[in-house]
Amino acid sequence: MPDLDAMLDAAQAARLKAYAPYSKFLVGAAIQSGSGAIFAGANVENAAYPQGSCAEASAISAMVMAGERRIAAMVVVGGGEGLTTPCGGCRQRIREFAGGATPIHVAGPEGLRASFTLAELLPHSFGPENLTA
Repeated sequence: MPDLDAMLDAAQAARLKAYAPYSKFLVGAAIQSGSGAIFAGANVENAAYPQGSCAEASAISAMVMAGERRIAAMVVVGGGEGLTTPCGGCRQRIREFAGGATPIHVAGPEGLRASFTLAELLPHSFGPENLTA
């Protein structure tokens, strides 16, 4: 069972470490892996805009570097009034390590705002099983 409180804490802490000097839009993400470990990441901008990294991608990289390969749940924390859901590219990155029923929680500085499954965010997705013969 995912530990939502621990993931929220990790994502909030990561958000405060984001490097976003251009947009000023700080994002943090946390993953609970299949083993129960939690991995966090923050967005990192670059003056050459397409070279930046999303918080979700950063958290996935931390998970992979620790030898984990399955996302059991994820939390994404952003600021502003709207929901900070994963971008399209990150939805596909999440899909590489998660199934359609995987919960993706979206939060703001005040706490949880909404929850979705990956299938709701990325319907009819293309995944690793599509490449098997």
